[in-house]
Amino acid sequence: MEPVHLVQANASAAASRPLSAWLPQLATARPVGAYVHVPFCFHKCHYCDFYSFVDTKDRQEAFVDRLLAEARVMSGLVHEPMQTLFVGGGTPTLLADDRLLRLLRGLRELLPWAGGAEWTVEANPETITAAKADVLASCGVTRVSMGAQSFQPALLQQLERHHEPASVARAMGLLRSAGIARLNIDLIFAIPTSTLVQWQDDLAQALALAPDHLSCYGLVYEPGTPLRARLEAGGVERLDEELEASMYEHTVTTLAAAGYHHYEISNWARPGQECRHNLLYWEDGEWIALGPSASGHAAGLRWKNVAVLQEWLDEGPWAPVRSVEALDEDGRIGEAFLMGLRLLDGMHEGRVQSLLGRGTRAVRRKAAIDAAVARGDMVRSDGRLRFSERGVLTSDSVLRDLL
Repeated sequence: MEPVHLVQANASAAASRPLSAWLPQLATARPVGAYVHVPFCFHKCHYCDFYSFVDTKDRQEAFVDRLLAEARVMSGLVHEPMQTLFVGGGTPTLLADDRLLRLLRGLRELLPWAGGAEWTVEANPETITAAKADVLASCGVTRVSMGAQSFQPALLQQLERHHEPASVARAMGLLRSAGIARLNIDLIFAIPTSTLVQWQDDLAQALALAPDHLSCYGLVYEPGTPLRARLEAGGVERLDEELEASMYEHTVTTLAAAGYHHYEISNWARPGQECRHNLLYWEDGEWIALGPSASGHAAGLRWKNVAVLQEWLDEGPWAPVRSVEALDEDGRIGEAFLMGLRLLDGMHEGRVQSLLGRGTRAVRRKAAIDAAVARGDMVRSDGRLRFSERGVLTSDSVLRDLL
């Protein structure tokens, strides 16, 4: 759940085209990161809106073959050593050990990597064995993002998560023994029927495992998910907004006291342990996308690969793409605010004024910022514009105005 699977383009029902059709526009691409999407899962959780499905293990080999072929042609867009890799899903660690080994080794060989590049792989606790941990470490994975979500059995059942709470500690122990020291724990709060006491316990149990990084998200009822359908049918009730805000505020104070830096709205890290790949998204960097439904950004283009495994397998080696967007100036300005202000350090005032001096919506955006500052939701200090502690809770509405 950690990665920002970002694409602003509108999905289209039109037939897909290979990404190679946009090679003239991509001639100036300078990607320094790569996102790889592995769609296989144990179970399709009812809150998840990422492309994934239950793995029947009959297409894993074809998936790895196809993805490495895609990486080979995409390497032509890469002109400098890559700094970050994020393998998400789905559940990448559901791949059989030999297939995961071949995938990661192939990516290591086919793309140029900087010394000290950050390699992150998402994992479900139940998939981590000593052998799997050794595969990850031997291929140069430096960071694993563990999908814990909660340590409360009843809440895990509500989320349709299929792992035991104790598996998180077991998996983290195996990863550390294999030599992977940088570990993230994903947690979800504001789950229906949950209490502040349960959330306090979730944070306490997570902190007891001493991760380098924590991602804490309020549950989102994404359109098109079974959970959203249940909400609209009255089968589930959102948690009270004030209770959700209390959970977030408790997260901020608890993690600060434990020595974690709150660097993005939903992310905390020990000093120097921020997720460099996600910073690439928030700082408007460029990255390539590999795999079905993966989204990329380079040379002013944002694209999303087709989100149907068999269609992606049948075409290639360039990914079939369903949506591509070249943002106009107003779109680029809005997106710069949307991403940059998610960081708790905010944006440099010089950058803010430069953005407000361009585009047809400058007056409206300046008014939105001035109003947020007047309300105390945003602050100007040390030459930067950022959300206040209180303003983080209402940041979505301000960001919508700026976008």
